[in-house]
Amino acid sequence: MTRYRNLALFLVLAAVWGSAFMAINAGLAYFPPVLFAALRYDIAAVVMLAYAASVVDDPIPRGRGQWTVVVIGATLIIAAYHALLFIGESDPAVTSAIAAVIVSLSPVLTTVFARLLLPGERLTALGIVGLLVGLLGAVILAAPDPGNLTGDGTVAKLLVFGAAAAFALGSVLTRTVEAELPIETMEAWSMLLGALIMHVVAVGLGESMADIVWTTEAVLALAYLALAASALGFLIYFDLLDRLGPIEINLVSYVAPIFAALSGWIFLSEGLTATTVVGFLCICVGFALVKRTAIRAELRRRGLGTP
Repeated sequence: MTRYRNLALFLVLAAVWGSAFMAINAGLAYFPPVLFAALRYDIAAVVMLAYAASVVDDPIPRGRGQWTVVVIGATLIIAAYHALLFIGESDPAVTSAIAAVIVSLSPVLTTVFARLLLPGERLTALGIVGLLVGLLGAVILAAPDPGNLTGDGTVAKLLVFGAAAAFALGSVLTRTVEAELPIETMEAWSMLLGALIMHVVAVGLGESMADIVWTTEAVLALAYLALAASALGFLIYFDLLDRLGPIEINLVSYVAPIFAALSGWIFLSEGLTATTVVGFLCICVGFALVKRTAIRAELRRRGLGTP
């Protein structure tokens, strides 16, 4: 029964996080992008702080090390990632599926940054091939036109790629800090500080509450992102991280684009192109090559691989 429970939660998480790209695209019709992201995490931070307070003995970060982890998470994993993602998705050329597929490159980039920044971590020749294949997938998705590099959504897609890189770098940098901090506490305070940073950025970009068009669709998009994709999504993620480990839970990045494409097609009439599929397959192959040792070890542990 536990196996079926884990599978069900995994699919729910992939569905919630995948359809979040559709909700972002839908909400951007009513919200300025960075302010939209900030409001999302205003709400999510309150929920996560309440959750952390209920499950952690001391839900407040203590000392320089713990606050350093929170600041890294706030600036890169929350603020930079979501600001770049929301701005990128504001371009009509970046569909829900394309955004999800580009973001699915994050596990590959995480491994690369770990090899560069963490002692003892090195990329082998085959790992470098995997990195290049994954990057090729991102290039295929961006589909740059050498004669017009600012057209056809190329810049917007590169912004989404930058979002994935920021998330990956933040994930690695938090591991370089010698500080024990419950992940629930780190996420909650990172969300709160990250939301504040995005509010400052939104003001700098000239975005204001007066720019918001409050409709039923706008409220539903904001509520879905804050409560379902962020609060519920991270609660499921924490549970599965303990049960499945980081290798298996990383695979959610490769299932989420399916739900992003389906939800974008159902609710926003977005199409799915051949280049999106090819780019996604390249990223999957790149991930398999970069993480081949960990995947092989996981398969052996579960009795599914050769000794």
